[in-house]
Amino acid sequence: MELYGRSFASRLMLGTAQYPSPAILAEAVTASGAGIVTVSLRREAGIERAGEAFWSLIRDLGVAVLPNTAGCHSVREAVTTAKMAREVFGTSWIKLEVIGEADTLQPDLFGLVEAARILTEDGFDVLPYTTEDLVAAERLLEAGCRVLMPWGAPIGSARGLNNVYGLRAMRAHFPDVPLIVDAGIGLPSHAAAAMELGYDGILLNTAVARAGDPAAMARAFAQAIEAGRLGFEAGPMEARDMAAPSTPVFGKAALA
Repeated sequence: MELYGRSFASRLMLGTAQYPSPAILAEAVTASGAGIVTVSLRREAGIERAGEAFWSLIRDLGVAVLPNTAGCHSVREAVTTAKMAREVFGTSWIKLEVIGEADTLQPDLFGLVEAARILTEDGFDVLPYTTEDLVAAERLLEAGCRVLMPWGAPIGSARGLNNVYGLRAMRAHFPDVPLIVDAGIGLPSHAAAAMELGYDGILLNTAVARAGDPAAMARAFAQAIEAGRLGFEAGPMEARDMAAPSTPVFGKAALA
């Protein structure tokens, strides 16, 4: 998987929130084989420096860090958070979220495009959390984004791929743009289905963090993503409405 000029052996990206403990988080990241983890910037008291232990844990995992603007509901908030994250984490990469609706956590596509343009002009490599809307995708690319991250379903819903048609259309419309399915994936089979559509990768968090055994679930997702990608690259047969015999009838013995 290639993103902004960097290559990664794994097509799985893993979030770092909601895990029962830092140790379980570390086990899950290791089991997943993920080369990228997402980290959200949170305000903390300067005296307590509560985030240092967490940041040290992430560094020790030896993976690339993708800061995100999770929880931001305006362009100004997202841009400010991105700039703070660049200073804290020392990277120009940012997963851009501008939330527009509280119940579904659907992105504000208008604000997302505006924030993406501001950040790319400021030197950021933006990975926007978006929907499968093709017009919004075009605007994001025009704003300077070179990767798109459409949702599968609302964040944390575990519903899988709500709009397979839309996701398939996005893949066909942007054949050369790296596409990562982000949000709503609940089962390894959901991830495999997305990869079979030709997507380049999957970003997960809740489905692994909230599992009974996060490390085992992370491993299951890694294997499903690999299987789905191999299936796509192998060239799957087209679905058909009528049956087709798998055993040829030509040359079959005829009984009088």
